[in-house]
Amino acid sequence: MNGSRIAAVGHYQPAEVLTNEDLAGLVDTSDEWIRSRVGIRTRHIAGPDEPVDELAAHAAAKALAAAGLSPADIDLVLVATSTAIDRSPNMAARVANRLGIPQAATMDLNVVCAGFTHALATADHAVRAGGASRVLVIGADKMSEVADWSDRTTCVLVGDGAGAAVVEAADEPGIGPVLWGSVPSMGNAVRIEGTPPRFAQEGQSVYRWATTQLPPIARRACERAGLEPADLAGLVLHQANLRIIEPLAEKIGAVNAVVARDVTESGNTSAASIPLAFSKLIEQGAVATGDPVLLFGFGGNLSYAGQVVRCP
Repeated sequence: MNGSRIAAVGHYQPAEVLTNEDLAGLVDTSDEWIRSRVGIRTRHIAGPDEPVDELAAHAAAKALAAAGLSPADIDLVLVATSTAIDRSPNMAARVANRLGIPQAATMDLNVVCAGFTHALATADHAVRAGGASRVLVIGADKMSEVADWSDRTTCVLVGDGAGAAVVEAADEPGIGPVLWGSVPSMGNAVRIEGTPPRFAQEGQSVYRWATTQLPPIARRACERAGLEPADLAGLVLHQANLRIIEPLAEKIGAVNAVVARDVTESGNTSAASIPLAFSKLIEQGAVATGDPVLLFGFGGNLSYAGQVVRCP
């Protein structure tokens, strides 16, 4: 085997939908204020009896079913999340237990909004190194649990959900080389800290960094896959804010790509945002099997990770 590929994807969102009008009853805001600043119309909110591992397990079960696999076929579970309140068992072990995966290695990755693309790269490396044959890669976050619902600048952003992918060995690589890194000196620009933990950010700093520093990095991720941005059929950026996604997409130069804009209906779901949006593009038929799509995560720590993948 020369590489790995994504065999299937799946996603899950809680049933409760919180609209901008609903938020206007909680804080001093309005539908027009939210749409004009971040582009979000709705977001899904998990209930108190819906923990992160439950969201993750629902998405993972869909990906397994789409791949035609059983839980016993998985030998590594990776969960990207920054909202795991409990430390042990870790989130991946909890998901494995829910799904009935018998003996897989289980590992959590906390790279916040770039978590899924970091986890996907880790799965690719594990498969190519012979450390795993089939990997369940999940991005899941319950941002509503760490939101400050009195802060109108951040509470309007967040949503809950999960997305998953099954990664397996392949003769022809379907996951391109990752380009990843961070700017630790600016790490405090996005924070989930305190007791209880609360999400806060320096919005203008994040906006400037994302729209000015990330375009050349995303283009280099395409180069590592042997492609130009114009060759992409799809572009799935971290679903942070429509005012970040649209200028970033334009500066990357993916002129022929379908650009995911799931943030408008899902909000910022942190590590869940990329697999959630990617799964929806596939489900909607916006991209086809074999199409090249750039997945590019960025956010907390100020971390980033991107790779071109072929659609399952």
